[in-house]
Parts: sequence; C-alpha cells; structure tokens
Amino acid sequence: MEPSTIFPYGWQHYLAGGLLIGTGVALMFVLTGLVTGMSSVYTTTWSYFSRALFFQQPRFTAARGWRLVLALGLLLGAALWWLLLGPPGGVQTTVPAWQLILGGLLVGYGARMSNGCTSGHGICGLASLQLPSALAVIVFLATAMVTANLVAALGGR
Repeated sequence: MEPSTIFPYGWQHYLAGGLLIGTGVALMFVLTGLVTGMSSVYTTTWSYFSRALFFQQPRFTAARGWRLVLALGLLLGAALWWLLLGPPGGVQTTVPAWQLILGGLLVGYGARMSNGCTSGHGICGLASLQLPSALAVIVFLATAMVTANLVAALGGR
C-alpha cells in the first residue's frame, strides 16, 4: 500500500501531534504527578450532575476542578486552531450533530467501563508500564483490526 494512500494529507502533522501529546502528558506528570486521562475527565464531569455513589468517589470529586480546566484547554485549543487555520485539509463531516454527541457519550461510557480510553491506556498506561493498559491496548487494536476488515468485507469504506 502506498504511503499516499495511508496518509493522504501527509504524515508530518501526525508526528507533530504525537510529539505534542507525549510532551504534554509527560510535562503534566513530571510537574504535578497527575495523569491526564480523558475518560477521567468524563467521569469527574458526571460527578457534578449525578449523585450516584460511583461518581461521588473522592478520587473523582477531588480531581474534577483541574480535569475540567484541562478539558476546557483542549476545547479552546481546537477552537483556536479552527479559527486561525480553518478545518484541516478542508475536511468536514456530514454526520449530524446529534449522532456526534450520542457517539461521544457512548464512547465516554465505554471508556469508563474499561477504566480508561484508548489514548489513556496507550499513552499514560504504557508509559508507566501498566500491565492492564498493555492488555487493553492489545484488545483495542485487535477489535479495531477485526472491525475494519469486517466492514471492508461487507463493502464499507
């Protein structure tokens, strides 16, 4: 398979993004000792709205302030990028907003069920040599490969 097929918009921005994410996660841990898992942001945000005992655990309620600021920074960074540079490569989605919101909620719920999201396990968990994260990453990748091949075999893109 040609690199232009795998990376139709080039590979450099993927490398730059990976380096920035890795640097940000490392700096957060080195400077504060905190792990920047985004599925934890999901859970700590729910602790504001739900009185369920799971969401009211001290590990979630005590961290919700800084995690909300982290999420806000990510959203503002993306908005700033969009305003200054426009959509990347002119790519826009035709997916309705309600489906994007529903998908985000379902992914957040699934990430919480697996005690972390793919990037949290892959970046933070593997970097700290956590066996559960290594197993989670293997399951995530295997599931993605099977799903992609199944969709392709059924005529999807």
